[in-house]
Amino acid sequence: MEYRREELEDLLRTKSGYDFGILKNLVPLQRGPSGRIYRLRIEGSKKSIIVGKELEIRRWLSKSHLYSSAFIVNIEQGNDGLPQRFILHGAGWGHGVGLCQIGAAVMASKGFKAEEIVKHYFHGAELRKLY
Repeated sequence: MEYRREELEDLLRTKSGYDFGILKNLVPLQRGPSGRIYRLRIEGSKKSIIVGKELEIRRWLSKSHLYSSAFIVNIEQGNDGLPQRFILHGAGWGHGVGLCQIGAAVMASKGFKAEEIVKHYFHGAELRKLY
């Protein structure tokens, strides 16, 4: 996702209900084992807040929601020293457990059985009926 600073300021004001003023920075504070951000500091000229929920981060930073909070933040600075653009480079989307949903769907469309698809992504896995 790419946002002009003013666009992201408006989006954050609408989604969060807070007026951050001039948006200065988005700082990932903590990531989970899959690389997803679950604590993000939003820094503005009027207000700074730490968002401590992954889903809330995704909702605040998109008109609908980001596919994932596994992203890095790049900021393009203007000549005035203020951020001009915020670029969120994503690292994929899904559940973060190692199975590509698109790849699994393509394998299924080519006739692979569920057990074959699971074993392709999770080497050494064994499927058993438990009930």
